[in-house]
Amino acid sequence: MNRGTLCPKGSSLEQDILNARRLLKPQVRRPGGTDWEDISWAAAISEIAQWTKKTRDATFVEKDATGKTVNRCEGIAWIGGCTDTNEFNFLAVKTMRSLGLCYLENQARV
Repeated sequence: MNRGTLCPKGSSLEQDILNARRLLKPQVRRPGGTDWEDISWAAAISEIAQWTKKTRDATFVEKDATGKTVNRCEGIAWIGGCTDTNEFNFLAVKTMRSLGLCYLENQARV
């Protein structure tokens, strides 16, 4: 189909990576805020973990309406991108399944 050339997504990926405007550190915009602030990677990972735990705890379903054990988290969804490798998407799906997520999608199968 592509006669040995990269697909359009693959060929445009370089401008995503080698871009002077690319963000190189995490940023956050607090609730009610209008500006983004730089935060450390440690703070970003900690905050993501806290929000993930809070949401998972609040939306975890242990049993369905009939009493059957389902152990799933219905409050978080995950989507992988077309520029991710199959290996990355495989590991990400395994990780999300370990959290009990049931709403998963990625383009690794395309």
